[in-house]
Order: sequence, then C-alpha cells, then structure tokens
Amino acid sequence: MEAVMLLAGESTRMRPLTCTKPKPLLKILNKTILEHNLEQLEQNGIKDVVMVLGFLQDDIKRFLGKFNQFNFKFATQKEHLGTGHALLQTESLIKGEKFLVMNGDDFYHHEDIRKCLDNEMCATAKEVDNPERFGVFVVENGYVKNLIEKSQTPPSNLANTGLYILNKNIFDFLRKVEKSERNEFELTDAIVQMSKEHPVKCEITNNWIPIGYPWDLLTANEIKMKETENRIDTTASIDKNVTIKGNVRIGKNTVIKNGAYIEGPVIIGDNCTIGPNCYIRENSVIGDGSKVGNGSEVKNSIIGSNTNISHLSYVCDSIVGDNCNFGAGTIVANLRHDDKTIRSMVKDDLVDTSRRKFGVVMADYTKTGINTSIYPGVMIGPFSWTVPGISIKENLQPLTLLDENGKRQIDENRFDKNVIERIRFIKQLVSK
Repeated sequence: MEAVMLLAGESTRMRPLTCTKPKPLLKILNKTILEHNLEQLEQNGIKDVVMVLGFLQDDIKRFLGKFNQFNFKFATQKEHLGTGHALLQTESLIKGEKFLVMNGDDFYHHEDIRKCLDNEMCATAKEVDNPERFGVFVVENGYVKNLIEKSQTPPSNLANTGLYILNKNIFDFLRKVEKSERNEFELTDAIVQMSKEHPVKCEITNNWIPIGYPWDLLTANEIKMKETENRIDTTASIDKNVTIKGNVRIGKNTVIKNGAYIEGPVIIGDNCTIGPNCYIRENSVIGDGSKVGNGSEVKNSIIGSNTNISHLSYVCDSIVGDNCNFGAGTIVANLRHDDKTIRSMVKDDLVDTSRRKFGVVMADYTKTGINTSIYPGVMIGPFSWTVPGISIKENLQPLTLLDENGKRQIDENRFDKNVIERIRFIKQLVSK
C-alpha cells in the first residue's frame, strides 16, 4: 500500500509560525507533525510514501533525510490550486491501484488509518461540536452522499478529516472538477462525484486532531501529553534539591539545577539547562538546547529549540519558536479581566480561540527587552525585537522593532549573515 501526503500549502492561518518553517515541521512533544504521521503509517506497514511539496519544500526534504526506512517519492505543486490539483500531481508516481491519501499537517492515529485500510474506498469523519468550522459529510447508510464546505448551518456534525482510501479512478474525476468558490480544485468535489458511481464508505474516527490555527497546537499538545511516560536519560544531571512529580521526560545531557520544581506531564529536550529555582508546570515542552532561568515559570506552553527564558519571566499557554530570547522579567498575560475567551488577529480577522487562557504566539528569532509585558492572544512575527519596559498590545509583523515611539522595521543587516537569506524570503512572503 502506498500513501500520499499533501504538504504543499503555505498555511497562512498558522502565521507567524509558518513564516520560517512549513506547517508539517511544527512541533508538539518535541516531535514534528510530519514525524508523528510517518510513525502512524509505519505502524500499519506503509513504507512507500508519495509527498506533494511546494512551500519550503527543501526544508521538508532535508528533514526526511533521517527516515531511511521509508521509500519517498516527491511531486511538486507549483501553483496553490487546491487539494484536488495537488493529488493530480502524483498520478504518474502511484503504482498500486488503491492508495491512502492524507493531509500532512493534521494529527492522525494508526488505529484510524487501520480502520480506513479495511475498505475498498473510504473517507473518514469525526463527530465534532463545532461543525461550522469544517467541511462536513452527508452520509446515508454509512456511505458518502455529499460534502458541504464550511457552512453556518451544517447539515451534520461529521467533519471531514482529510484521510481517504481511493483508487486510480479518482484522477478521471479530478480532471472533470471545476474550481470552487475558493478558486481551487477540491479533492472532496471529486470524491463526491465518484461516490455516485463507486461507493465510498464513511468511517467514523475518534483520534484525529485538526491543526488550523496556532492555538490548535496547544490543544494537540494537551491531548498527546497524556501518553507521556516517566523517562530521564542516564546522561541528564539532576541536582539534589530538585522536585519532580508526575510523568516527566528529560533528554540527554540536560542539567536540572537546585530548586527546580517540575510538575508533569512535562517534556524537556536534550542539552537543556533548567533552573535554579524555577517552576515548570503541566503540559509544558522545552525544546532541545533551551534554558529556563532563575525564578521563571513555564506553564502549558510549547517552547522551541535554543530558546532562553531568562530569570524572573512568566510564560503561560503559549507557543514560542526556536532561537528566541525572553529578557529578564518578561511576563506573558493569558487571561482577560472579564473572563471571556481570548481572540486573536489572524489574516486581518479577529478570531475567537475558544480558549479562556491563551498567551502569546512568538515566532523564531524573536527577542524581548527586560520587563516586557505581552497581552493575551498577541502574535509576534519572526526576527522581531522590543526594547526594555514595553507592553506588546497587538500583533507585530516580522522584522519589527517596538520601542517608545511605536513600530519600525529592523534593517536586515543587523542580523547574522547565516539568516539573511531567510529574512529576505520572509519579506517577500508577507508582502504578497
């Protein structure tokens, strides 16, 4: 059995995180979405994988270099014309009559994949409480009859998970599909048309975790953290006066200093320095090479690699990228005084996160000055800086310096030469 993974999109709703890395390489539990999904395929004996790439495809190819157990083939989607158009790019690469198709940027589970594999043709769905956020299936006697894209009055609560078993007939139907209202060729339109001639079973799944917005990473992290086992690498150094409660995973060569209090489930990567006298609370993930300083507290947050949470800082319900630095005394707020859910600006729209507690989304290479305060729901673009004593009340675009006089763009020449090329790419990206 071959699998097709659709990985070409820019994932603009996931910005600013996807300014510097493709969405499939975003992490929870110190593991990328892509690696997680490859593990689920491997558990079902699937080793032949066709990947449709586009945005930052070289980053994905480099990442895949360590997965020698798979046979990868690559197709390129040069224009972003929808999932149907993406699948069409694989037609000449697929050898088997039947194959699995999945989005590459949601979390799938090997049990749901197995359930799907038991059918000749299949589409999977999950019962959700907010069906207006998704395309939903109309099902009759267990088989697909229609799919309605995001509607304020959805006809069912069966959200399309983007996991399918199809055969090569799908390519004939894809060539007949017309562009949707989004000006894209939709794979689901072809599946609905095909279902009129070839029955497509709708399997109900329970384990799919969709990732549409940055805060969905926190939801996925909270769910998957329940599987964390207590494991401390033998090369880790734990001082005598350290408290560890619950399931905590600590990586190679990590140092936990006196007075650190770690309350699991928590994952701390390799080569980290934690403490002294800090508090790491439940559902927190600290990336490889990162530091949490004296008197700092991290709670329910995803911290990237080589990031420094300096002393006397507080980071809560947040996603923080790689190579960031929190100046001493940086405080992230996560709660409104009126106790309403936090809303964030995404693509010029104010979106309700449905989270009562939500902090900051901070992209790679961002630095805050000492005593910086960050309002709930703020998104900070990569390569942005603040001066000491500033409050960040609204989103910052990439390469922004925030000081007493407001926002201004940082000269790219102030950065190391090894990141200049990526900075120029980001400038082109956000100027579209």
